[in-house]
Amino acid sequence: MSATPAFPEPAADRAAQARCVLRRHLHGVLSTLSRRCGGAPFGSVTPFVLDAACRPVILVSSLAEHTRNLQADARCSLLAHPCAPDSQAAARVTVVGRARSLPDKQALGPRYLRYFPEAQRHYELADFQFYVIEPQTLRYIGGFGSIHWISAEDFAPPANSLQEAEPSILDTMNRDHAERLRDWCAQLNGVRPLQACMVGVDVDGCDLRADQQLLRLDFARPAPHPEAVQQALAELDRACAGHPR
Repeated sequence: MSATPAFPEPAADRAAQARCVLRRHLHGVLSTLSRRCGGAPFGSVTPFVLDAACRPVILVSSLAEHTRNLQADARCSLLAHPCAPDSQAAARVTVVGRARSLPDKQALGPRYLRYFPEAQRHYELADFQFYVIEPQTLRYIGGFGSIHWISAEDFAPPANSLQEAEPSILDTMNRDHAERLRDWCAQLNGVRPLQACMVGVDVDGCDLRADQQLLRLDFARPAPHPEAVQQALAELDRACAGHPR
């Protein structure tokens, strides 16, 4: 039986769906080529964040086996998959690409630590550094009959200015709109936390920390600049208004 749907989604839609899955699941299996085992695939569990171009960024020790593998051969893949009861029915994404170290540790440090504050001790060690995975192609499985290869060019989000604008947006939302964030958690995710803060915003949506849980809220359309983000957040307000309390 063919895995291609009778009415295939446009490539842009598939790419947006794949980005959505990747943004929702920030832990994955990193596969490198083992030096010790003659190039055999070597899998490691790793958390990651995504930069403004939706490229996975990992924090690794120079002593780790996967880091040594990457230093010898940059080719790798990263599988992002939810821990679902029916794992084969769940949507997942495999990013195939090449990894390279990021010389400026400070550039993505604050973003990484907002998502993974428990990594603070490792981040402060000189032995740990960031690697970014440059996608070359992606395998996206959205469910039965929705199986696609996606090019890196199609997968890349629209050009945007949110890396520079993100700190200001987060500061405003967390300082002036804490109750608004709690309403979003309650109305759109069924969780009313004691505390909520926004930890990240990107062209496709935003991430909230509701007590200790990360919640993803997707925008209805890409928001490539701060004004578009404001419009997207207003749309979240309207979506909340349509949900019964």
